[in-house]
Amino acid sequence: MKDIKSFIKITDNKIKVTNKDALKASIDELISDAVFNQDEEKKKALLRLIIEAAKDINIIPSSIQNFYMEMGKGRHKGFTVPAINIRGLTYDAAKAIFRKANEMSVGAFIFEIARSEIGYTAQRPLEYSAVVLAAAIREGFEGPVFIQGDHFQISGKRYAESQQAEIDYLHGLIKEAIDAEFYNIDIDASTTVDLSKPTVKEQQKPNYTITATLTNYIREIEPEGITVSVGGEIGEIGKSNSTVEELKAFLDGFGETVNKNLTGLSKISVQTGTSHGGVVLPDGTLAQVKIDFEALRKLSDAARKEYGLAGAVQHGASTLPESAFGKFAETETAEVHLATGFQNIIYDSKYMPADFKAEVYEFIKKEFAKEKKENQTEEQFIYSTRKKGFGPFKKKWWGLQAEIKAGIIAELEKRFELLFEKLNVVNTKDIINKSISKTFVRKEIPEALKELL
Repeated sequence: MKDIKSFIKITDNKIKVTNKDALKASIDELISDAVFNQDEEKKKALLRLIIEAAKDINIIPSSIQNFYMEMGKGRHKGFTVPAINIRGLTYDAAKAIFRKANEMSVGAFIFEIARSEIGYTAQRPLEYSAVVLAAAIREGFEGPVFIQGDHFQISGKRYAESQQAEIDYLHGLIKEAIDAEFYNIDIDASTTVDLSKPTVKEQQKPNYTITATLTNYIREIEPEGITVSVGGEIGEIGKSNSTVEELKAFLDGFGETVNKNLTGLSKISVQTGTSHGGVVLPDGTLAQVKIDFEALRKLSDAARKEYGLAGAVQHGASTLPESAFGKFAETETAEVHLATGFQNIIYDSKYMPADFKAEVYEFIKKEFAKEKKENQTEEQFIYSTRKKGFGPFKKKWWGLQAEIKAGIIAELEKRFELLFEKLNVVNTKDIINKSISKTFVRKEIPEALKELL
């Protein structure tokens, strides 16, 4: 690789890009070297180098908070912000997203990764941020980039075993994410809702109490000048549909519990009929899912008009039919989370090498055999488990032949284009730039990075 010092230097303890074109020309190799570097300190230094270089050329990790507060006041409407989880081929997929964003002048979109995905895709927050921002460098995207911790979820099982240990784990994950410049975090304590209690507010009490506690923690550690956008969740995805009564019970309880001197939530995730990954039939195909869009409209209206939030957030939507996506904007859903549909495009692509796919599937059948349920067919088991084939094979995914990746990414790119159109976020670049002020968070330059430069 070209000597980094020929296009990047340290000035006043800050990373400065001295040759933007050289950085862009070298970024493919630089991000690959960072992701797969066996020296952990050097890896972190290279990932930080990429993030700081991106910031220096006006690619800014940002919070969507102010934009969502404006949505809550009715200033922006008629579209739904896509939040995109990338589990595999992350660099190539992110480049495709930025290409479409540039082409269609899209500013309102989010990259995210969930607590569970961080594990099985082997993408810690610092790496995920750096890969996304490297893709922005490569595609010449400028402006705010929203990176989100999705489903920073309380494990119901672990919480039952030790409440404090689980809260401490979430504290650690939140701190790691904010240090990596995730300035948008969705807390999911809906797993603690206790339906045995007599009233809706009592049922939601563990949920809103934990969410308030974690929100207070976020406010304590967020960088100066940044207000992290924090989301809560009232209905566990795949369970019973959420109601306005539940939403009000949660938000009222949250408001009574959270530190009133600090900023609260910007949005609320609800359940209206979807499930993560879709419902898989015995032959491996997906069942048709019916979303209660009228319930979604009512929930969004209540969140916005009575509590000043951007609105409701829908999870588990990526496997819906194309015709459904336009309805999110119509119902003024604030945000929609999309993940498994992209994974399906990758695995089911006509360009996916059969031998590599077979290798991944054999690994899954062997390593995760204990996860197969008694009533599952092999097709259902593979579909529900193949997401775990990204982390162990990350280097092989990354190293697929260029023409193979180009074919798969072209299929993904069509999907990104459709989503941007259907969710009506085309030509949102200007309003995002006006709503989101540039805040450059100062980071200490690691010693290992100083040695490189």
